[in-house]
Parts: sequence; structure tokens; C-alpha cells
Amino acid sequence: MKKIVNPFVNNPQHQHKCFGCSPQNPIGLQLEFWDAGEEIIAKWLPKKQFEGYMNVVHGGIQATLHDEIASWVVYTKCQTMGVTSNMEVQYKKPLMISGEEITIKARLESPNRRLVKINTLIQDYQGTVCSIATVTYFLLSQQKAKMEYNYPGIEAFYEK
Repeated sequence: MKKIVNPFVNNPQHQHKCFGCSPQNPIGLQLEFWDAGEEIIAKWLPKKQFEGYMNVVHGGIQATLHDEIASWVVYTKCQTMGVTSNMEVQYKKPLMISGEEITIKARLESPNRRLVKINTLIQDYQGTVCSIATVTYFLLSQQKAKMEYNYPGIEAFYEK
């Protein structure tokens, strides 16, 4: 597995405060990602501040985890940026706040020039699948992603 670099963190033109991935957002999820070939993987330690029902990660936070890891599939596997067009989440089992790391995984399901489907899942610390999602992203051209959204290019996501 290769660690994916977050190239948005040290951008001198923009202070990066993404709720999902910025280490500079003290109230955010602060996710980091790894490339495992066909999958992008993140490990995350749920905190009480993300609770819905007692000791259960809020469903909206879970949806955010699905959406965020899907965007990193777009950055690295599609080599551009995009916007979420649709997301269908199925909650299978409560995701407990247990003091243990959970695993989030994503895989590109149906690549296309304009729309891609990404399958994601969240597993608890025991490996039990707690929620799954299909996230559809509308892709921007690489030129538009670079010009309008400062997409740094695929090279910026991996150490040399």
C-alpha cells in the first residue's frame, strides 16, 4: 500500500479546511488515504463528537466518509476532480464508537468519461460491514479541474 499525499494542504493560494481530509480543520474528520491498487483505503478513529445515537457514529457522518473517500478515487484513479452527482447509502449495522479504528474502502466500479460510479464500504474494527454506498461523480475535464479548482495533477498525490 502506498500512502497518498494530500497536495491541497500546503497550497499557498488557499488555506485548506476541507471537513473530510484537512489536518488543519480541528472539527473535521482529518482523513488520510492509502492506495492499495484497485482500492483506496482510509483508517479512522470515530470520536464522540461524531455521535448520533449513544455510541453510534451519526449516519450523516458515515455518508460524508463514503463521499470523501470516493472523491479520492476520482483524484487518483480518474486523475481529475469531480462533483457528487448521486449517492445511495445502505446502513447495514450500527457503526459503534468503540475506541478502535474503522476502515473505509472505495473502488472504481464503472469508469466513464463524464460519470463514474464508485463503490464504498465502512467496516468496524472487527471487519464487519456497517454501511455501503454507491457514489456517482460527474467528472470535470483535467483542464477545467486544473484551471478552476487547482487540481495539481496525479503526480502530486504520490511521493517520488
